[in-house]
Amino acid sequence: MSKPETGVAEMAKMLQRPAAKMPRPIGPSLLDRVSWDDLRVFAIAGRELSLRKAAAVLRTSSSTVVRRIERLEKILAVRLLDRLPDGVALTNEGRSVFAAAQEMQRASLSVRAQLDHELTRRGVVRCAVTEGLGTFWIVPHLAEFGRANPATLVDLRCSTQPADVLRMEADVAIQLTRPDRPDQVVTRLGRLHIYPFASARYAETYGLPRDAQEMIRHRIVDQTGPQIDEHTWLRFLGLPDVEGMVIVRTNASAAHFYAVELGLGIGVLATYALPLGADLIPVDVGYRHQIDIWMTYHPDIRSVRRVAVFIDWLRSLFDAKQYPWFGDDFIHPNDLKKPYNSPARVDLRRERPFVTRPPEDDVSRDQVMLRIGRT
Repeated sequence: MSKPETGVAEMAKMLQRPAAKMPRPIGPSLLDRVSWDDLRVFAIAGRELSLRKAAAVLRTSSSTVVRRIERLEKILAVRLLDRLPDGVALTNEGRSVFAAAQEMQRASLSVRAQLDHELTRRGVVRCAVTEGLGTFWIVPHLAEFGRANPATLVDLRCSTQPADVLRMEADVAIQLTRPDRPDQVVTRLGRLHIYPFASARYAETYGLPRDAQEMIRHRIVDQTGPQIDEHTWLRFLGLPDVEGMVIVRTNASAAHFYAVELGLGIGVLATYALPLGADLIPVDVGYRHQIDIWMTYHPDIRSVRRVAVFIDWLRSLFDAKQYPWFGDDFIHPNDLKKPYNSPARVDLRRERPFVTRPPEDDVSRDQVMLRIGRT
C-alpha cells in the first residue's frame, strides 16, 4: 500500500474510534477546557464536510485537523463527525456544536462592532488584495483615505493567494477569481483590461512586433501565480509553450512591471499603467485579455462601522465613470494617456522605490515612436 493510502486509512481509523465517555457534566469547568481554535477547526471541517478541504483552508495537514477534532470530541464526550466514503458528515451532536461555533463567530463580530463604533478612536481594518492592485492602485490612494480617517490603521496584505474572509483572515478581500461560497458577500467591482507593453529601451534595441507571427521572435516577461491566467500567451500565439521566448519569470507584479520597464522584454500589464505615468509603449499585435475584479467579505462584517466605511471607499476606487480603465468596455491604452486628476497618478519615471538607472540611459517613449514611424 502506498504512503498516501496508509495515511487515509489511519485517518479513517482515528475518526471511527468512539469518542471517550467522560463522566463530567457539561458546565463552566468543561467549557473552560474547550479551545476556541479547536472549535474553529471543527467549524471549518463541518462547513467543508471534508477533512482534506478543511486542511487546505487552514493550510495545515489532514492529520492535524483530525487531532484537533478528536481533542474536542474527548472534552465534550460526544462524536462530532462520521466518516463517509466521500468525506465526513455531522452527527446530531456535531450539528448542535457546529451551530454554536457559528454563533460564537457572529458574537465575536458583534462585540467588535460594539467596541469599534467610534471612528475617532484607534482601530484596524484588514484588507487582502492582489499584489498588483494593492501596490499600484490602492496604496497611492491610501493617503487620501488616511486624511479622512486618521485613526484607522489599514493592514494591507498584498498577495495573489486569496484570503478566507469567512475564517476572518481579512475583513475584506479584493481578488481576481470569483468566490464560490454562498455564505459570503460577493460584489463585482469592475474589470481589469490586460495589454502587452514594452519600454522605449526595448523598442530601440529590438523593435516592436506588428502581429502574432512577429511576436514569436520577441522576448517575454512572464508572471505566474494564483489568480493569474498563465496560458494567455499560449492561446494567442497558438504555441504548445513559450519557454523559448521567456527571458524572465516572476511571481511578483512589481518585479514584472519593472522588468518590462527596464527593457528586459514585452509583458502584459493592466491598461491603467499609462494614466498612472508609466513610460511604456502599447504593443499592438492583437492581444487583449480581461479579468473581473471581485470584492468579498463576511456577511456580518459591515456591522463594524470602521470596516463598512472602508468597504464603501474601496468601491469608489473602481468607479468606471471616474476611472474608465475599470469599465466593462476595452479602451486602448493610448486613449487613456491624458493625465487624470487622481491621487493614484504617480510619475513612475521619477518615483522608483525598487530600481534606478542612469539618466543618460533613458530613452523616451516619444523619441522611439518617432524613430519607428508610429503614432
